[in-house]
Amino acid sequence: MRAYFRFAIAVFSAAIWFVPDGATPAEHPDSTPQEVFDSMRSSFQANKAKGVHARYQWDLTGPQGGEWWIDVNDGQYKMGQGKINNPSVTFVATDKDWVAVSNHQLGGTWAYLSGRLKIRGDQGLARKLGEIFP
Repeated sequence: MRAYFRFAIAVFSAAIWFVPDGATPAEHPDSTPQEVFDSMRSSFQANKAKGVHARYQWDLTGPQGGEWWIDVNDGQYKMGQGKINNPSVTFVATDKDWVAVSNHQLGGTWAYLSGRLKIRGDQGLARKLGEIFP
């Protein structure tokens, strides 16, 4: 049971990293996933990404859904729409749920435990994303 709670905390940590301080475009309830990703650009912490090699994929359904990716490579990153080959971590959700988690309107742990957010792949790298894009 203790391992379950550690896993839930890790998932929560990975799921709430999206809203950087002062990222006004994605803070309103009607923001889109694209606005969330655009707001992440200004929060990138190169020093936290040093030595990290990870590929993150988002598969979001719904009217504003789509596919986005981030490739972190030793202190640098690239971001785009579409699929990335061999993702280390994949996040799966609806567009509205993803934006709600990003805006702290839906708890990341609850979203994960209720099946509204799925995280596939390396959980350690999923958590690291919150440090790289605080």
